[in-house]
Amino acid sequence: MAENLGIEKTFVANVFFWFLLISIQATNAGHKDGGFNQKLEVEKLLKKLNKPAVKSIKSPDGDIIDCVSILKQPAFDHPKLKNHKIKMRPSSYPKGGDDILEKVDMSSKSTPIVQLWHQSGSCPEGTIPIRRIKEEDILRANSIQQFGKKNFKSPPFRSYAKAQGSQEYATVYVRGDDRYYGGKATINTWNPSVQFGEFSVSQIWLLNDDDVANTNTIEAGWQVNPQLYGDNTTRLFTYWTDDNGKTSGCYDLLCSGFVQLDAGVAVGASITPLSIYGNQSAQAVMKLTIWKDIKNGDWWIQYGPEKVIGYWPSALFSQLSYNATVVEWGGEVINTRANGQNTATQMGSGHFPVEGYGKASFFANIKIVNDKNQMVSPNNILTSIDRPNCYDIKPDYSDDPKWASYFFFGGPGINPNCP
Repeated sequence: MAENLGIEKTFVANVFFWFLLISIQATNAGHKDGGFNQKLEVEKLLKKLNKPAVKSIKSPDGDIIDCVSILKQPAFDHPKLKNHKIKMRPSSYPKGGDDILEKVDMSSKSTPIVQLWHQSGSCPEGTIPIRRIKEEDILRANSIQQFGKKNFKSPPFRSYAKAQGSQEYATVYVRGDDRYYGGKATINTWNPSVQFGEFSVSQIWLLNDDDVANTNTIEAGWQVNPQLYGDNTTRLFTYWTDDNGKTSGCYDLLCSGFVQLDAGVAVGASITPLSIYGNQSAQAVMKLTIWKDIKNGDWWIQYGPEKVIGYWPSALFSQLSYNATVVEWGGEVINTRANGQNTATQMGSGHFPVEGYGKASFFANIKIVNDKNQMVSPNNILTSIDRPNCYDIKPDYSDDPKWASYFFFGGPGINPNCP
């Protein structure tokens, strides 16, 4: 009897052992399959985004810029653009814009901005420069599906109460019964310190929030975004969404939609030179104009006095296909409140606006395009500041003949008054 009991125990132990072994093998196989499947997904996305290049350029900052045929760019993978006929130039400009040329510089010593990759070569005619995406770029995202999108959704337009969630703003904006058809600004450029998982942007927003749950936005300017780009360099960026970032849109050319035309400007690439704190003669600026073509409804973007970068086709949007309800200028940072305290991510130059020119970041020559297709200085400008002890703004809407409507803004984030 005892002998039989021992045999039964041995049998049960052996069964348990083999069952455990099979379970471990199955689990390991699952992990391997998961890793393999992820790798396949990454490779599929890389193949989709990195189009065959006519020429490739190694930038001094480590980026690879691929010169891709203008007709083979990612834009035309979008289902709404399958039969889109590319437009090589706008069919209309706002009145009074002098073909969107900037009339007045902030300083006679202000320096134009170029991109680092220009030092290593140029793209031939008929191509556009696209920053090559690497596997590690995708793996830094919260998920493969989230790559190129915002990790933090903007609240359905804030109504300019306090910011919700993790965003911190210091901006000016126009909003009212009027409808808007463009905006422009001269934006002072810096390299603020940014914590990983956060970003710091200085930009122009055009929004339509007639359907607040699916706010449409177009955004452009400069940003430092280590999670997206893998470094802390200052980069030109664009962004769009048709549904408040839930599923549509992305930064730069990281999804289909935005149609690029210019062979000399790479969205997502670093810019140089940047402003130097305390040196009034070394203040760099970026000049951006976004406007709606009144003849075909597309939204165009121009960089500087002559570079028409490209356009967002009207077909991408449900609400911006008509007009914008808000135009906004200024800074935004993400504040994850790591360790329960405010972030050390800086906005603008990282200094408060009271320090003024040469030390604080500024926007100047801010304009809107009205319903008469006229580029004019905005009226009834409002201000949005969430935490003035962390990031502040100092506006001047006197329409100064040298600077036009302008404001200083920014701040260091955490400090004795912003714990």
